[in-house]
Parts: sequence; C-alpha cells; structure tokens
Amino acid sequence: MLSILDLRSIARARLKDAEVLYASGRYDGAIYLCGYAIEIMLKARICRALKWPGYPDTNNEFNGYGSFRIHDLEILLHLSGTENKIRAKYLAEWSHITKWIKWNPNVRYRPIGSADPKDTADMIQATKTLLGAL
Repeated sequence: MLSILDLRSIARARLKDAEVLYASGRYDGAIYLCGYAIEIMLKARICRALKWPGYPDTNNEFNGYGSFRIHDLEILLHLSGTENKIRAKYLAEWSHITKWIKWNPNVRYRPIGSADPKDTADMIQATKTLLGAL
C-alpha cells in the first residue's frame, strides 16, 4: 500500500522530473509525467476522503477494489472529494490538463514531437497549481 505521504512525495517528484525534461527539450515526456503527477495526487486525496491509510499498490491489495485501479482523471477527481473546489477555483488549469491530452497512460505512445514548448510550459504550470490545490 502506498501511504498518502508517499503518494504526495511521488507526485511532486514526477513534477520535478517533468521540469527537468522540459529544460532538456523533452516536451512529450514532460507532459506525460505531469499527467501522472496529477493522477497520483488525486489518489492521495481519495485516500483522505475515504480515510484510507494508503492507496492499493499490488494486485493483492486491489482485490475487491478493482474499480479504483484507474487512470481516468475525471473519475479520480470525482472520487477525490475535491471536484467542486477544483472546478470552481481552478477550472482553467484543470481544463488545460484534460483538454490538451485527455490524459491516460497511453499518452506514452503519442508520436515524438506531439508536444510543443508552450503547451508543455502551460501543462507544467497547471500541474504546479493543481498539486498545490490538491
């Protein structure tokens, strides 16, 4: 089981990784990691909302909780208990993340060069803001 503190730490680390990739001109990878940062932070919030000590990590831990083994940011936002706050106060940031990439792990298969510097910079900024809000 991944503790809430571990999830929050991992989310922040993925954002830092994205910033390093951005600085190196690796925009596609940076956007991919921003999506994961948001996903992981939402999972930390779900744990708080459900008063879980952590989020399932292994196949065994997911036994009986298969509906939580998802990557869909819209569903995770809904489950997190923060949907109203995010949509009311951070709609522009949320919209940027969900609009540009409709994030899911399959973004890793997009052709290299799909992301440009501006989109990536905007994605990183939106991720920073949302991580702070979550």
